[in-house]
Amino acid sequence: MKFSKLSLILMAIVFIAAGSAQSHCEIPCGIYDDSAQIAAMRQHVTTIEKSMKQIIELSSAGDKNYNQLVRWVTNKEEHANKLQETAIQYFMFQRVKPADMANTVVWNSYTEKLTLLHKITVEAMKAKQTIDLVHVESLRRLITDFETAYFNK
Repeated sequence: MKFSKLSLILMAIVFIAAGSAQSHCEIPCGIYDDSAQIAAMRQHVTTIEKSMKQIIELSSAGDKNYNQLVRWVTNKEEHANKLQETAIQYFMFQRVKPADMANTVVWNSYTEKLTLLHKITVEAMKAKQTIDLVHVESLRRLITDFETAYFNK
């Protein structure tokens, strides 16, 4: 009887811990939609851009609405975080598979994908730090470059 109670407690801990994760499952479940993830990344960039523009507009107003400013800053941060999470949790951890260094072609493709994902996460970080729209354009270009490399277009 003790064994079954201990097992139930351990299973409950596992389910609670698993329920707190906010990324795609790491079982692996085999249910992936890479194109949808890339489309979601693009949508996050569009939301970051709109947030930046709203922050700029609200900051230049004579009578500032600080509630709205804070909401747009928070929105920008959340979408940059989601963009980073998709790049890291979904693509880097689950979809881009380690490559054999002996096969130069495969290795170069692998390192190109990892480099682009790293650049995406850094640009998302810079988008959180500023309202400079140059980071939005950079993110768009990097996502397109990653999509090309990932799907071998």
